[in-house]
Amino acid sequence: MDYLGAHMSISGGIHLAPGRGKDAGCSVIQVFTQNSNQWRGRMPTDSDVALFREKWQESGLLEVVSHDIYLINLASAPGDTREKSMVAFREEMERCSRLGIGKIVMHPGSHLGEGEETGLKRIVEAFDTLFELAPDFTVKILLENTAGQGTNLGHRFAHLQAIISGSSHPERFGVCLDTCHAVAAGYDLLTPEGYAATFAEFDELVGLERLACFHLNDSKKGLGSHVDRHEHIGQGELGLEPFRMLLNDPRFAAVPKILETPKGDNDEMDRVNLATLRSLIA
Repeated sequence: MDYLGAHMSISGGIHLAPGRGKDAGCSVIQVFTQNSNQWRGRMPTDSDVALFREKWQESGLLEVVSHDIYLINLASAPGDTREKSMVAFREEMERCSRLGIGKIVMHPGSHLGEGEETGLKRIVEAFDTLFELAPDFTVKILLENTAGQGTNLGHRFAHLQAIISGSSHPERFGVCLDTCHAVAAGYDLLTPEGYAATFAEFDELVGLERLACFHLNDSKKGLGSHVDRHEHIGQGELGLEPFRMLLNDPRFAAVPKILETPKGDNDEMDRVNLATLRSLIA
């Protein structure tokens, strides 16, 4: 199996996502476990959990990965947003634990003008608190690299390293590397030399063994643009070569690789993008 997939809708119930993934040609999928535009999500009942696990098993998917809601900002200052973020992330950990989902992809957060050091420190403190409040929920947290728009943290590998090494529980963390975000942040994945240098830097700072997921997205904007705009595979500023290099890199053969490219009707663009990616595998 090639560990290729896409983000799937949970409209009508999360139990429908594995079947949608299978129909689109995925071997792995990513989901939101709740409505991504609301702070509070419903906790799955025992019957919800049983149905989801049954449908997952029927689908033959190798893995289901969760993505937290975009409202969460663990870098925010003490106050309403931080309190809501803490509650929402704790609930996300609980939902994933119940559903049998082992990885949560999350954007580290935004410092909102208070500086990178302050923001990173707040993220570390938030996770240390969450892990102590909910020791039974042992889901792996995958910090996602960002494009560096606005005051977003995570656009340098050093930011990810600071969160992991600052934590009292470094073993709880992995990384999800987004190709669009990496290039937008200035990491040159476009050439063999740049690709090698990028992953050498990642290995030195974070460790390749922590790379537990990829988001495979082309980019509407170019190298170092700091603009997060996803494009279909091969139709943006990355072209096909970065994906060819990544898909044929034996180090990442068993790492889930998930599309977050724009959706068409009935997810037909997922099928198109997956076919493009599979055509690049030697």
